[in-house]
Amino acid sequence: MQLQTASVSDVGGRSRNEDALATWRHAALFASVVADGAGGHGGGDAASRIAVDTVLAELTRVASAGVALTGPNLLRVLLRANDAIIDAQEHDRDLSQMRSTAVLLGIDESTGIAAWAHCGDTRLYCFRRGATVVQTQDHSLVQSMIDANLLESRDVRTHPRRNVLFSALGTADDLSIAASDEPFLIAEGDAFLLCTDGFWEYLDESVMIDAIGRARTPQAWLDLMVAHLREAARPGHDNFSASAVWVGDASQVTVMQMPAT
Repeated sequence: MQLQTASVSDVGGRSRNEDALATWRHAALFASVVADGAGGHGGGDAASRIAVDTVLAELTRVASAGVALTGPNLLRVLLRANDAIIDAQEHDRDLSQMRSTAVLLGIDESTGIAAWAHCGDTRLYCFRRGATVVQTQDHSLVQSMIDANLLESRDVRTHPRRNVLFSALGTADDLSIAASDEPFLIAEGDAFLLCTDGFWEYLDESVMIDAIGRARTPQAWLDLMVAHLREAARPGHDNFSASAVWVGDASQVTVMQMPAT
């Protein structure tokens, strides 16, 4: 099984990039993590970097111990990142309010099984044959309004309180981390996307799917989406970051896409 990856992280219209991302490999195991920090006095970029660095170290530890990359185990990895951010908060007054969202994808190439965990509104998607087969649900006010049938999903990107979160790493109480609960068997042609809200805010899922069919590599896919984002974004728009993971070679990913309906 072949995995192709690409990533992008951009300051956008801000003065500081508070996002962080990384990929990780250990034998047949692969992981990708994307984080979006928040907090004054440099707290946002500190929080996201602590989250990513802790995830990488914890993945190496659990992989060396022979622990599988299941959803519950990835949730525990993010819990360790939460602990690390809280510890840093307690040692630096300027960082006491820092927080970070995060999404973590793990793939075992030997079994063809994927799992994920996330906190906040940094998302994971999986597209298959021109359809969205996985989309994580944000820990946010607007998502709770959708769940209560008070808001249509198409209105999420324009709602004035779309940035109000109910959970983020760096929280001692009432922390919510969601994880996949069943093994997800990946297929040739699958396209995973992990992205911050600064990225998906300007990209409807139909645009994401359309771009797959016009791209020959995951980097070209990201480039097409970034071009659309830059055209649609408002002045002073947020940092944006994304990681793409394609299963199979480029021809399998693009050819297996079907027009979005």
